[in-house]
Amino acid sequence: MKKSNFVALIMGTISGVLFALGMCMALLPEWNAFKEGIIFGSTGIILSVITALIWCKMENKRLPKMSSKNVLRVIYAIIAALVLGIGMCMCLVWQQIVWGTLVGLLGIIMLIALIPMIKGIK
Repeated sequence: MKKSNFVALIMGTISGVLFALGMCMALLPEWNAFKEGIIFGSTGIILSVITALIWCKMENKRLPKMSSKNVLRVIYAIIAALVLGIGMCMCLVWQQIVWGTLVGLLGIIMLIALIPMIKGIK
């Protein structure tokens, strides 16, 4: 494993955990930690951006261009992640196991479709 990939792995894991913990803190009323959750979640997002910048610098790569194609890909990825999350909520919160599983699978398929959308099919 290259040094740049290891650094990105560690920093990405830390940023993901901070973001997830922050969202739990903010969205679970039992924890009574909304403000702290927003701080943790924001820290996770900022650290993930820093991780991407550091990784690009270590790999001597440029940041992706802000084209309309890339913006649409990001919007699609956000929608796909939300569909997956809605499916999980349907299963775990609303006790709609069958429909939640189907919606979750749709979200997973949408996320998998990002690979050929970004890399292309050769």
